[in-house]
Amino acid sequence: MPHVMVEYSANLDHSMDVQGLLNALHQAMIDSGHAPLEGIRTRAMRREHYCVADRNPDNAFVHIIVRMREGRPKEAYQKVAEMLMAAAETALEQTLKKHPMQLALEMHEITQLTLRRDTLRKSEKAA
Repeated sequence: MPHVMVEYSANLDHSMDVQGLLNALHQAMIDSGHAPLEGIRTRAMRREHYCVADRNPDNAFVHIIVRMREGRPKEAYQKVAEMLMAAAETALEQTLKKHPMQLALEMHEITQLTLRRDTLRKSEKAA
């Protein structure tokens, strides 16, 4: 049940390929081997209202939040985080050159009770 959520400042709309970033992060999560394919969810949220550093309108941010169910070794979380950050840096290479930017990633273990209904696994088996 890994969730990869990307928040980004609206001033990146014309210099960042959002879907390309999501595709790169999603593939990195798959390649990590620490998540079942059918459980991975990757999405982006554009932030219209924000302040970055000295409020210069050119300043931008991309903040990646990763949530994964508990129970993996600590090294697994570290590996996933490093792979995702490397994928983000590669996908954002040109954007990082154009904008003063803060790129950050934080990892959270899901330890709370979660309820879900998943019909994706059934549909994949039927295909």
